[in-house]
Order: sequence, then structure tokens, then C-alpha cells
Amino acid sequence: MKKRVISMLLATLMVGGALAGCSKGNAGGGATASEDGGSASDGKVKEFTAFFSVPHAEINDDNEIQQIIAEKTGAKVKETWLTGQTAEEAVGTLIAGGEYPDFVDAGDGSVQMYEAGALVALDDYLDSGNYPNIKEFFTDQEWDSLRQSDGKIYWIPQFSNIYGEERVCAHNDEAFWIQTRVLEEAGYPKVETMDEYFDLIEGYYEKHPTMEDGTPIIPYTILCEDWRYFCLENAPQFLDGYPNDGSVIVDTNTMKIVDYNTTETAVKYFKKLNEEYKKGIVDKESFTQTYDEYIAKLSTGCVLGMIDQWWDFAYTAGDALKAAGLDKKGCQYVPLPITIEKGMKNQWHNSGGIVHTSSGLAITTSCKDVEGALKFVDDLLSQEIMDLRFWGVKDVDYQVGDDGMYSKTQEMRDNDADTAYKASHKCEYAYFPQWEGTSRDGKNAMKPEQQETEFYDGLSDDLKKCFSAYGVKTYVEMLGTTPAPGPWYPMYTFSQTMTTATPGGTAWRSMEDCKHQYLPKVVMADDFDAGWKEYMDAYNACKPEDFLSEMQTELDRRLAEAAKYEN
Repeated sequence: MKKRVISMLLATLMVGGALAGCSKGNAGGGATASEDGGSASDGKVKEFTAFFSVPHAEINDDNEIQQIIAEKTGAKVKETWLTGQTAEEAVGTLIAGGEYPDFVDAGDGSVQMYEAGALVALDDYLDSGNYPNIKEFFTDQEWDSLRQSDGKIYWIPQFSNIYGEERVCAHNDEAFWIQTRVLEEAGYPKVETMDEYFDLIEGYYEKHPTMEDGTPIIPYTILCEDWRYFCLENAPQFLDGYPNDGSVIVDTNTMKIVDYNTTETAVKYFKKLNEEYKKGIVDKESFTQTYDEYIAKLSTGCVLGMIDQWWDFAYTAGDALKAAGLDKKGCQYVPLPITIEKGMKNQWHNSGGIVHTSSGLAITTSCKDVEGALKFVDDLLSQEIMDLRFWGVKDVDYQVGDDGMYSKTQEMRDNDADTAYKASHKCEYAYFPQWEGTSRDGKNAMKPEQQETEFYDGLSDDLKKCFSAYGVKTYVEMLGTTPAPGPWYPMYTFSQTMTTATPGGTAWRSMEDCKHQYLPKVVMADDFDAGWKEYMDAYNACKPEDFLSEMQTELDRRLAEAAKYEN
């Protein structure tokens, strides 16, 4: 039946042209996808290509919503994702070949692509007035923060940009995660410290060494592959109550850079992991498993806890747990407000958006229709296309009440977790610019997971029971929210752009290599103190002071730049 509904909708579009019946001046502003005549009513759809330097599930070539978006905007994009290479290798291959897709997000390799002359400067296009939705995406100050060494803008960060009122239910960021069944068995205790967290996991594992089907329980696992080794290395900043600056701590009392790798808390954290490893609590395969192997473990429900970013596992392993009915058996994860000591304010979750200045969606010099490519991006930010990307098709993927509020039936939610359905039907254009927050109608959230009633109604009974025990209704409330950090935040958007052209960049690369090599050894060491000393000797030989000095200079620059706009 759904296929028939979609087919009928596509036929209507082809007959009536793009955005039939869509009026200009939609509620709350935001240019629609049809205002400049960029439809496919002549039957021709522009086709672009894109490469994103991250792994991601591909959609089918005949994806239904992608076809609808193509009819409405006059364009579609064939997206390819990272497979079989590291991001660094993939970007290096692109640059060496000199031929590029139309769109690219090279991640940490964005600066290298800029320096190779592979990217198109966007300034003149953005100033033309032809792309109002893109121009609206950032303030003048935020656009200026994206300028490279030649003073021009080459990419558009896609994520964490809030329209209207902030709407947050899921914690999309990093945390200590734990399965609800562990909390339930312990009577839903208040858990504040790392020691309490591991005590819970140990207690559950002692009573339940296997799943119901005999699958061995993995009490705690660590993802360390490639750039995802943040799951191992950056917890000390959070444990000390700081937000995710990623590469350093910013001491807000002194506005000085602090190295979280060498603090007393870092020593306590890695010593704890060492102790848990020796007890058999930490997965012995932690330091050799691939990302796919890690997701496969989480998908079985056998992993009790881990540190990770929500986006790194929830849309793969999280959906797999639902599909297998394991969400009804306490295998879903919730975040806990863990700090190194009781009574400390945690900053696992901060309010406000983030401008990821170090990378974003870029258009390459191989693109033969830059204006058409930008028009497509502009159309994707219109409200109608945003709804299609993230809510789907009305009466197929969501319903609209008499009050104008969007919601889903349980069947619709089940489809959202179905891999085959998503591949054939859903098209989020997930690495193109997108809004968070409130729709231009002033009522609905831009995305279903941010719609408070829809979010809660879609939870499993097990999750609702857990949230009720803690007096909350969302993942964010499990952690608490702190205000947005200062205008410097986050510092990782600078460290990610550093290269070996400077002493600090050289030190940063050496520090990363050192941590990759030694931190697993520290966790597995028979003698922790000896292992830590060996690590610190190697770490200090990387000259971290050069890196910290350049980070301090950048912090001072950002603070001064912000002061100009305030004045």
C-alpha cells in the first residue's frame, strides 16, 4: 500500500510540476524550493555527485523520497561514503587524482583540499542574493569565522545549527552510556562517579554473565579505531566538569589552556580502566576491533556500557536493537552524569549550537554547475524539503493533527528503524546542511527526535520506566543542561585544522600518534605506574608545549574577535 501511495504522489508531481500549490512567503520565512523556477517540470533533473569521508549506509538508486525531492528541486545527488580506507587515505587519493565529485566533505582533510586548490570560494555566490536559505544559515560573525588564510569561505558546516527555539530530547553527544536493565536491577540508583558506574556494571555482570540466548555479556567495550579513539582518550575533560573542547580544557577562571591528557583526573581514569581490564570487565578486543565489529557487538545487546557519541551508534546499533525486540529487554542505552568526584557540575550536554569551522560541505573545482549545486543546497534548507528529509511523506511517514502538530503511529516508527525501508524510502541527505530547532511553522520540531511528545510516545516501555524512575522524560534530562560555553567554543575546530607546517601542528600529530600507541598499553599494563611513566616520557617527547602555546594563541584570538562583535 505504501508503494502505491508513493507512486501516486510521484505521478502527481510529474504532471503538476515541482511544488505544485506551494505558495511563496511560507510561514516564518525561508525561501521555498520553487521560487526561482528551479523545478524539474521540463522533465530534466540535474545530477550531482558527492563524497563524504565517513562511513554511512547508502540509499537505493530508486529511493522514493530522493525522487520526490528531485521533482521538487530539479536536482539529485549520488552520495558515496568512506569504505575500505581511512579518511586521510581517501582524501589523499582524491587530491592525487585531481578529479573530484561535485560536493565533498573531507572532514579533517578539508584544509588539505583547500591548500590543494580543489575547492570553490563561495563568497561571491553567497553575496549574490540568490541563495537566501544558505545565507540565513549563519550570522555574519559565523560566516566570517569560516574564512581561510586567503580571507574566503570554502565550506558550509552542516550540523548543530538551531532555527528558532532549541528543541532537544536526545543527547546527540558523548557520554558514559549504560543499559537500562543494569539500572533497573540495581533499583535505579543515583550514579554520579566513574567508580559507581563500574560498580554497577560489575554487579550486574557477576549475576548475569550471558544473555538469555547464551551470548556472553561484554561488560564494557572501548572503540579505538582511527579517529574514533575519542571513545578512549578524551573522557578526562568531561570527568573534570568541562565541555567538549575536544583537544584541550579551557580554564574559565584564568582563560588559559589546560592539557587534559596529563591531569590527576587523567591518571585516575586510565588507572580505573587498567583495573577493570585486569578484572575482565573491559573487552579484551577493545583495541583491535573495527567500527563494524563494535557496532555488531552493540547490536546484539550484549554490551552493558561504553563511552561514545550518540550519533556514532544510535542510528545503527540502536535501530538494530529495536528491530530485534531487544529494546523490550532492557538493552537500550541511557547516559549518566559521570564526574570524577561527587557534587561536581557536569557539562556532558551544553545548550546552543556549534559552528564546526574546521570542515563542512564544499563544492569542488570539478563541479561544472556551481550555481546549480548551490541552488540545490538552498532548496534543501527550505521548510518543505526539510520536512521531507527528516519527517518524510505526510500520511505515510507522519500524520498531522487538527492542531497542526506532527506525530507518528507505531507502524511509522517501526519503519524508521527498518534498514530496508530506510534504504528504499528515506532520504535525509544526511551530510548536507540541516536545521535543528523549531520549524518555521513555530510549532513542530525540525526533526522527529526533537518533537517532545513524539519523542516520548515513541519510547519503549522499558525506557519510559527508566526515565520515570529518575523523574525525567528525555535523555538530556538524565544529564542536565548547562549554558553554551563561551565564544571560543569548541577549540577542536582549530586543532582539527592544524598541519605539520607549524611546531604546534607537528606536536599535535605526534601527540595523537603517541596516544594511539601507548594508551591501549597503559590500559593493559601489568604495572600501571610503570606503563603510565613510559607513556608520559613518550608524550613529553612530542613537545606538547608547542601545541598548547598555539592553542592559547587561538583562544586569545577568538576571545578578541568576539569582543569586536560585542562592541
